[in-house]
Amino acid sequence: MARRRDNGPGGLIVVDKPAGFTSHDVVAKLRGMARTRRVGHAGTLDPMATGVLVLGTEKATRLLGHLALTEKEYVATVRLGQDTVTEDAEGELTASAGASGLSREAVEAAVAKLTGDILQVPSTVSAVKIDGQRAYKRVRQGEDVELAARPVTVSSFAVHDLHEETAEDGTPVTDLLVSVACSSGTYVRALARDVGAALGTGGHLTALRRTRVGPYGLDGAHTLEKLQEYVDAEEPLPSLPLGQAAAAYFPRWDVSEEQARLIGNGAQLRMPVSFAEAEGPVAVFGPADSFVALVEEKDGKARSLAVFA
Repeated sequence: MARRRDNGPGGLIVVDKPAGFTSHDVVAKLRGMARTRRVGHAGTLDPMATGVLVLGTEKATRLLGHLALTEKEYVATVRLGQDTVTEDAEGELTASAGASGLSREAVEAAVAKLTGDILQVPSTVSAVKIDGQRAYKRVRQGEDVELAARPVTVSSFAVHDLHEETAEDGTPVTDLLVSVACSSGTYVRALARDVGAALGTGGHLTALRRTRVGPYGLDGAHTLEKLQEYVDAEEPLPSLPLGQAAAAYFPRWDVSEEQARLIGNGAQLRMPVSFAEAEGPVAVFGPADSFVALVEEKDGKARSLAVFA
């Protein structure tokens, strides 16, 4: 059995996920590379999708739940003219109404209605739970699934290209190259579905690439092949250290050695006024740039969410 790699306190590794891999597949790969069971990811990507998948090792896994709540960016191809059961190219066709002669103005108008704060019905093959069971499992069992609309924010939804194609079954379709910036919990495939519904053509995703999760983008992402090269060379995996990862995303609060000790022991110290309206966690750092904890402001005091000291 391979010896456990000494990963120290761990860190974040940004992976450029290949198509055909589930997020769990990537986690399993990284567990083997890092030789540790303590690996997790911040937000899933469908097997068809590629791009930024943020993973954490060791103590950094405790950051992931907070990072998963951040804004994400995508580039995607939306095919108008056909519906599929999964709302992407991996599912069976359910309708082929066709789409030709669409004006850019009509498409832009449909997209505009799906921009901003909207109510979105998640995909029926999503991981949303219904009475404790994932929606996609119910669909696979042949059930008719209905999900309630949920508030999401689509801060940007832009159409960069529009061109007509012919699908494999001969249906005239129109492909859109789009980019999307959206809140956590937004389904890009549902946006494709809803654009198609608004235009009366049907629609689904044929390609999806995530380009950013919070501050972490493709420019800092590593392919699985590149990570394997580090392993083969017996070099440390290229991870963002725990403290740097926290400082890159969360507001920073620098405290004294005594304050760091107290917070590390769970004491609820009064926070500076500047953090009174902080949205989400605040990263606490002690002397020598030591990352102590994630806290949240509650009634003017720091309540520990996770301690790392």
